Amino acid sequence: MGHHTWPSLGHRDGPLISGSLTKLAYYSTVQHKVAKVRSFDHSAKVSLQEAEGDPLYEISVQEEITARLHFIKFENAYIETCLDFIKDHLVNTETKVIKATGGGFKDLVDKEDEMTCLIKGCNFVLKNIPHEAFVYAKHADSEFRFQNTHPDIFPYLLINIGSGVSIVKVEAEDKFERIGGSSIGGGTFWGLGALLTKTKRFDELLQLASKGQHTNVDMLVKDIYGGAYGSLGLTGDLIASSFGKSATTDKEFSKEDMAKSLLHMISNDIGQLACLYAKLHNLTRVYFGGFFIRGHPVTMHTITYSINFFTKGEVQALFLRHEGYLGAIGAFLKGAEEDNPNQYSWGENYAGSSGLMSVSPELNPVQRARSGTFDMLEMDRLERQLVNLPLLQDPTSYIPDTVELTEDALAREYWLYCFEEALDGVVKRAIASQKDQPVAVERAEKFRQKYRHKLQTLRHQPL
Repeated sequence: MGHHTWPSLGHRDGPLISGSLTKLAYYSTVQHKVAKVRSFDHSAKVSLQEAEGDPLYEISVQEEITARLHFIKFENAYIETCLDFIKDHLVNTETKVIKATGGGFKDLVDKEDEMTCLIKGCNFVLKNIPHEAFVYAKHADSEFRFQNTHPDIFPYLLINIGSGVSIVKVEAEDKFERIGGSSIGGGTFWGLGALLTKTKRFDELLQLASKGQHTNVDMLVKDIYGGAYGSLGLTGDLIASSFGKSATTDKEFSKEDMAKSLLHMISNDIGQLACLYAKLHNLTRVYFGGFFIRGHPVTMHTITYSINFFTKGEVQALFLRHEGYLGAIGAFLKGAEEDNPNQYSWGENYAGSSGLMSVSPELNPVQRARSGTFDMLEMDRLERQLVNLPLLQDPTSYIPDTVELTEDALAREYWLYCFEEALDGVVKRAIASQKDQPVAVERAEKFRQKYRHKLQTLRHQPL
C-alpha cells in the first residue's frame, strides 16, 4: 500500500503514436514500507535462565523507494484521455525532452528510429519477463503455452507486421539487420477489408473474420481435383486459390466469409515468407509482433497454422505477451541510455498490469471494464541483478519445477480459493501493524476491494 511520486526524470518519457494506438512510457518512484528482521544469537548463554526474556528477534519497519517503469497503450479513439493523463502526471515536471517513434508523430517531436526502438524493446521483455513468449494452440486444453525464459535470447527472427511487414534478424543487443519484408501486411488487410466489407475499424474486421467460413470464398484443392492431390502431398482441404470461387460463382458472399478469406490470404503469405527467411538464416526462434497481432486469437491461429504447414512443424510461431509495448519501451530506453537501465533486472508488477488480451471494448467488454480506456504494463526495478545459477552445468537446458496455473484449471481454482479465504486475515493484520495511523482502516479496505477484484479477474481471465 505505497504511494506514487511523479518526478519524470529528465528525458525519460517516450510516447509513440501509430495508426491505431498511442503508447506512452514514463518513469516514477514508488514509496513503500519494508519489514526488516534482525535475529539474535543466544547460543553463548550459559543457561536457559540467562537467555530467558531476551528477544529472539526484532522487527523494524523502513521506508524504501523503488524505481518503476510504466508503459501504457491508448486506442487513438481515446487520444484526449491520453493527453489528459500526460497533463495531469507529466507536465510541469523536470521533463526536458519527449522521445517518440512511429510514423504517426511525423515532425512533432524529437523522433527516434522506429526499428531500433522496436528491437531494444523486444530484447528488454525477452530478458526481463519470465514466460514472455508463448505458442498459441487454439484447440488445446490451454490455448497459451508459455515458453521458459532462455539464458541467451540471441539470435532470433522478428516478424513485425504493421502496415507492411519487416523481417529483422537480431544477433546481439545492438546488432540487427532488416533482411526482408513485404508490402502485404496489416495495412493490406485493413484496406482491402474496408473495400470488401465497408467496415472501417480494424478490430471489427477481425470480429467479422472470426465468424466467417473461408471455404465459401476460397477454392480448395478438392474443388479442382475432386479430392486430395496425393502425388504432390496436397490435402483436399488445402487452399488452392484465395477468393477463387468469387470468379466462378454468381452469388453474393457474406462480409464474414470475405474477411476470413482475406485474413487467411495475408497470414499465409506472411507465414511462408517467415519460414523461408528462417530456413535461409538457420533460425528456429521466430517472434511475431505488430498491430496486426495485438493478441487477437483469430490472427494468432492463422499465423500459427501457416508456420506449422510450411515448416512441417519444425518451427513454432512465437508471440509476445507485451508485443504492443515494444516501441514505447525502446523509445524510453533510448532516452535513458546514460543511466544504463540494462544494468538492472526488472520484474513485472502484476497488480498494476493489464492481462494478455488487448482488444477493443466492443469485442471484450469485460477486459475494457477492467482496464478503462487503456492497457498498462508496469515494471519494478529489482534490488539485485538476476543471473543464472552458477552451479547449473547448462542453464539453457534447465527446466524449473513449477506449476503453470494458467494451464491447470483445478490448481488455479484451488489457489484462488486459498487467497480469498486468507484475505480477511491479511487485512486485519495490516490494520494492526499500523494501528496508530488514522487512515489504516480506509487503506486496508481499499486493498481488500482491489485484491478481491484482481482474484475475480484472474478466475475468469487467468492471462
